Amino acid sequence: MAKKITTIIPKEEIEKQYHFMQSVQSENERIAASKGKRNAKAFVRTFGCQMNEHDSEKISGMLTSMGYEITDCQEDCDIIVFNTCCVRENAEEKVFGHLGALKGLKRANPDLIIVVCGCMTEQPHIVDEIRKKYKNVDLVFGTHNLHRFPELIYNVMTSRVRTYETSRTDSEVAEGMPVKRDSNIKAWVTIMYGCDNYCSYCIVPYVRGHERSRRPEDILKEIKELQSQGIKEVTLLGQNVNSYGKDLEPAATFAGLLDLICKETDIPRIRFMTSHPKDISPELIDTMAKHPAICDQLHLPVQSGSTRLLEKMNRRYTKERYLDIINNVKKKIPGISLTTDIIVGFPGETEEDFAETLDLVEKVGYDNAFTFIYSKRTGTPAASYPDQVPDDVVKERFDRLLALQNGISRRINDTYEGKIVEVLTEGLSKNNTDRYTGRTGGGKIVNFTAPYDVTGKIVNVKITHIQTWSLEGELIEDEK
Repeated sequence: MAKKITTIIPKEEIEKQYHFMQSVQSENERIAASKGKRNAKAFVRTFGCQMNEHDSEKISGMLTSMGYEITDCQEDCDIIVFNTCCVRENAEEKVFGHLGALKGLKRANPDLIIVVCGCMTEQPHIVDEIRKKYKNVDLVFGTHNLHRFPELIYNVMTSRVRTYETSRTDSEVAEGMPVKRDSNIKAWVTIMYGCDNYCSYCIVPYVRGHERSRRPEDILKEIKELQSQGIKEVTLLGQNVNSYGKDLEPAATFAGLLDLICKETDIPRIRFMTSHPKDISPELIDTMAKHPAICDQLHLPVQSGSTRLLEKMNRRYTKERYLDIINNVKKKIPGISLTTDIIVGFPGETEEDFAETLDLVEKVGYDNAFTFIYSKRTGTPAASYPDQVPDDVVKERFDRLLALQNGISRRINDTYEGKIVEVLTEGLSKNNTDRYTGRTGGGKIVNFTAPYDVTGKIVNVKITHIQTWSLEGELIEDEK
């Protein structure tokens, strides 16, 4: 099979979308003048992962360019956007619950535009359900149509016809669309879209499409712009960053991209997620060890410690191979923080399989594990597997795994008492406004006291008290 090469959406198409942004802005100004009302407002709610969060930043950027003021109050706005997730069933149920609650708002304000986009809308049965049951929804579009949002909104505003657009463009990426970032300290940067792994439990390849990498020069340009704005930390995003560059001409590698970013920019901290164990390379580990700017943290989803289940999951590695990777990482990067994803209750999981997972968790010693109960996803192979595990068995196993991981996390955190760590300060703590909060390079949350404002600065903090999920300390040195 010939290699599929990713292309850039033509400049003319992007320019057309900017024209529609101006047209929507003009329409909003006309409506405001005719009704003697205030400027148009928009509410954006995000469900799901970091990719969705960053997509919402793009949506907010386009809305701002269309003349909308982004607000946190959906009761007093002109457009409501739900950017959805479909990785687990409860995420979809939340969206439907919120859509139902909006019916009253729509009756009170018929001019309100309600939009549903994101991963959920790439599933035909979901679009059908919205079409039939939620007639208050004006616009539905998919993950591949994000760049066309301004044109779609203009059409809805001027025609008042319910619109559905989920056509797929699996070989293109859009560059140059506006972004309204949630932070002036940290930033997401997408380096690739889609996934080609087709794990048997996962819906992502079906809703995000094939892997499509951005060009290194476009990524580097974006990061340099962020650096000029004072951003201190960049997180590179992809469903599987280790596959980066295979679809480019000439081909590139993720390790090579990281090396380029570290050499060509002065961003103090660089993170990335998510990595797939089957594709992680010795070159990547060596690159992480070589560059101080790359944070000493690796999120490497294992999903199960049972080689038998890993094969059923189509993960394409064994428990032994995974542990070999971890041992190499620990050898090359001593003190690295390790995190993972684990599924409990995958179809056919036996007590012996689960024991293998507990054994792996003990051997690796994760700083944190994101644990999930298996969620059947329509359209995935695992949805039709026999031997679905009873709910009570899954719950009992989940609790045991959580107790084990909590103990490991606490033991690791205990080793930080009295240590001095570098913290990127994100601002005042939400729970204690006389203390600042931030994260170490390894991703540890640190709450600490400081005699003056250190927001946005990388500072040295001495750890004085330990919690299971966070560290407490005091500032001992000014900005690094």
